[in-house]
Amino acid sequence: MKKQVKVTGDHGIGQMIHVVHMCDDVEELRRFYEDVLGGVVYMGGDEPNYLPWEDRYAALLMVGDLCVEVMAPKMPANPQLPVGKFYTKYGRHLHSVGYKVDDLVGLADRLLERGVYIGKPGGGKIDKLDPDTPYFFPSPRDTAGLMVELCKLDMPDDPRDQETWSSLVRLWRSHPLTIKRFSHVTLGVRDLEAAVKIYVDTMQAVPITIGTDGDLRAKSAILQLGDCLLQLAEPVNADSDLGRHVEKWGNMIYSLRFKVADLDSAEIWLNKNNVRTTRISEQLIVTDVEDTFGAPIFFSTENIEGDPFADD
Repeated sequence: MKKQVKVTGDHGIGQMIHVVHMCDDVEELRRFYEDVLGGVVYMGGDEPNYLPWEDRYAALLMVGDLCVEVMAPKMPANPQLPVGKFYTKYGRHLHSVGYKVDDLVGLADRLLERGVYIGKPGGGKIDKLDPDTPYFFPSPRDTAGLMVELCKLDMPDDPRDQETWSSLVRLWRSHPLTIKRFSHVTLGVRDLEAAVKIYVDTMQAVPITIGTDGDLRAKSAILQLGDCLLQLAEPVNADSDLGRHVEKWGNMIYSLRFKVADLDSAEIWLNKNNVRTTRISEQLIVTDVEDTFGAPIFFSTENIEGDPFADD
């Protein structure tokens, strides 16, 4: 059966269609996700997809219920174009997330009424969304630093929208990583209270837990935004990895976290495949970013109190 999608807000923010991971070699990063994380490619498997007007290469794959778009500018990167500009500034780094929205025009109206700058495909400001516009990007200045694509269309051939999805899920649960599902994206922020206000008041995200994250050494809020959890994390220690990330980049997407069944199995598999890890606690490990293309990837057996996806 297809994946059953939960939505939030008046305008139906639903499936997180993808996380974009920026790199300099799409095929190398694709192979990492395939060979190490058990990813299944459904676009760009034989050769990367090239989009001329963005001058970039990309591929799409599933790791558990998370869709990852691996992306790289055509080299040498053109800093005058958005993909090249991002790579020139940040290098290998998590880039953005995207969400399917049932009522994109209504959501655009809501954001505009609240003073959010939204950009149209290819650049330029939107003052009133044309119903034919397939997607738009709110300015990261107005989303606490998260680059987010909001669109009215599903990803073509998304495995989660196929009747075979429930069968495919079993592949990851039998893999040595023992992935049960994607847990959450973490966004590093300088001001947690301001970031929470943006997401709850403007995006109609649903608060799940607000408190501290001792592992990240941060003040933390976990929110449900559509069919996914988003963690907002304000470091309390500048010497932590998150603290250094926020000090260097400001408000910006920081990491990915997967829920697994067997953390020892996951750790052994990652180390066997030349991915170094740090055991933060009995229930949590994190990868060395040098081995995971600039992105901290966490694996955990921990349950989040109030998690609306806990039984999925």
